[in-house]
Amino acid sequence: MRVAIVALFLCAVWPEGLDAQCPDPALLKDSSNVKLCARLFENSHYYNEQSCGGRYLDVYPGDDQPILPYVWNNRISSLVVSRQCSLTVWSKTKKEGKKKKFGAGIQYRLKDVGQGLFGNWNDDISGYYCEC
Repeated sequence: MRVAIVALFLCAVWPEGLDAQCPDPALLKDSSNVKLCARLFENSHYYNEQSCGGRYLDVYPGDDQPILPYVWNNRISSLVVSRQCSLTVWSKTKKEGKKKKFGAGIQYRLKDVGQGLFGNWNDDISGYYCEC
């Protein structure tokens, strides 16, 4: 009984999104079970198992987005790229600025991915192209 009460208490006070988990690149599909090229997340965390939280943007094979919508521009902090796919991103709209190509896998924290001498890719993606 005591364990059940503690479990209920933890469910009530556990912050939403704290237990976020990045999806497996081999199984990356949208809610309709359609294969994705990538999924971009607005949040990351120091602990890998808590990255890939918050809102996400699904990217399909062949998607070419030279200008991200305002709600996503410079707001991506973690990402997952499907197997046999690659995601090319730019730091400025219209495929200008710095460029980075991500292969299949999970990038838990874009702030760990260098961009030039002093920068990183956290909250600095303004366009992308995804191919499989």
